[in-house]
Amino acid sequence: MQIKLDVTGDQFLASELKILTAFQKTHISKAKGSKSETTVSVDHWYDDSLKEEFQNLKNAKNFKAAKDETISFTGAIGETVWVVGLGDKTKFNAEDIRKVIAKILKGTRGSKFESIGIDVPGFNTIRDEAKTARVIAESAWMTDYTFDKYKTKKSEPYNFILILAHTEKKNSIKIEKALASTKNICESINVIKDFINEVPNVLHSEEYARRIEADVKKNLKGVKIKILNKAQIQKEKMGMFLSVNAGSAYEPRLVHLTYEPTKVTSKTKHIALVGKGITFDTGGYSLKPGASMAGMKNDMGGSATVYGAFRSAVLEKAPVKITCILAMTDNAVNENATMPDAVVTARNGKTVEILNTDAEGRLILGDALDYACDQNPHYIIDAATLTGACLVALGNQVCAILGNDQKWINEVLGAAETQNEYMWQLPIINEWRQDIKSKVADLKNIGTPMRAGTAIGAAFLEEFIKNDIKWAHLDVAGVVDSQSHLPYCSPHGASGLIVRTLTHLLVNGK
Repeated sequence: MQIKLDVTGDQFLASELKILTAFQKTHISKAKGSKSETTVSVDHWYDDSLKEEFQNLKNAKNFKAAKDETISFTGAIGETVWVVGLGDKTKFNAEDIRKVIAKILKGTRGSKFESIGIDVPGFNTIRDEAKTARVIAESAWMTDYTFDKYKTKKSEPYNFILILAHTEKKNSIKIEKALASTKNICESINVIKDFINEVPNVLHSEEYARRIEADVKKNLKGVKIKILNKAQIQKEKMGMFLSVNAGSAYEPRLVHLTYEPTKVTSKTKHIALVGKGITFDTGGYSLKPGASMAGMKNDMGGSATVYGAFRSAVLEKAPVKITCILAMTDNAVNENATMPDAVVTARNGKTVEILNTDAEGRLILGDALDYACDQNPHYIIDAATLTGACLVALGNQVCAILGNDQKWINEVLGAAETQNEYMWQLPIINEWRQDIKSKVADLKNIGTPMRAGTAIGAAFLEEFIKNDIKWAHLDVAGVVDSQSHLPYCSPHGASGLIVRTLTHLLVNGK
């Protein structure tokens, strides 16, 4: 799919399919025995002649412009025109734009339209034409994604050109920049969707690291990359990380990426992103039930999420220094695999009793976080599909956030709000910190079963944050895949959520 901005209106007027909008207006009579009356508003159409054609339709009087209600007709030059109802204009926001655009485009799948024109002013309920165009394009590019690599019959592609028409010519440069930025972000989202959707017999830790390296070298100029192999990870004394890898047929990998903006001063922020990259999780000796094991190829979704944010922030020339640390292994079972009751030594010297080998993500993250702290960032964000308890607490629609600095947490939450992505803070209390103390070692890798699992996982990770670094932990277990309630996400497979939030934070944060 190509997306073009139409400054003159000529391309929009020549489009084979035109998308126009209508809103509901409800009037309540003040007279005795008052009743409400609903009328249809089509005040902001790019082309007045189309408005006249619509109003002359016999069935237009039955059209109420309710959300997702559509009426179609053939225009004067033989084009198809869809008038899409958006409901109450005062309640229609940016996220509604994303959803409606996705539904519209899905409705065109398999059609023969070579060009589709969207009347941007008709969607501009947020009173920002550049942002409206950006949100439309964002939805279109995310909706365009498919993963059919292993299907013999491929999905019907979107082959049309999407024309975005606008009225304020003075905003053209601003909108063009917004569209270029959106393309960078959406391409990054689709890259990491491919990583998450890839099958685990192909995307093991060694292959995952190779693909990241290839993408960096091809697309991210100026980024430094260092990939630590098993021997180098052993030199780093990452005993927790290695314990998870002990049963694997593949070596672990620690990918270390570094980006610096063109201008670096003493006031330049340094933010570290750390991601859990478990390419498949059997649970180890604490073996998962068969039903719970399906889908565990997604357990590297945290690492993919932070890489997607890193990638798009680099393309957007973020004004901050960014370190990105990705810890990669699978969690498998063989005669060398770590057994429950084992005690290992973490990179920071703390000893850890492993009571459940299925609580492995916090082990590789703990060593990766300690390594990240040695890079001396001002802030750290880690992302991980850490706990099933997160889905119990927040469902599969909300990302959990926990951390050690409220101001930093609020900044991340604010970024999520700007992108209409759901994020909710959970606490870390002293009682939960005590719950991970071990009788035979410094720490144990699980707390009391069936009690505050998400927060206790974060309390464990907090043990590996040092140097007073401000830290936020994102448990993306619920949101990393299968977001069927969002039409611009695949109903099955990687969602790409939270990349937009983190990109906004890196590019536009204070």
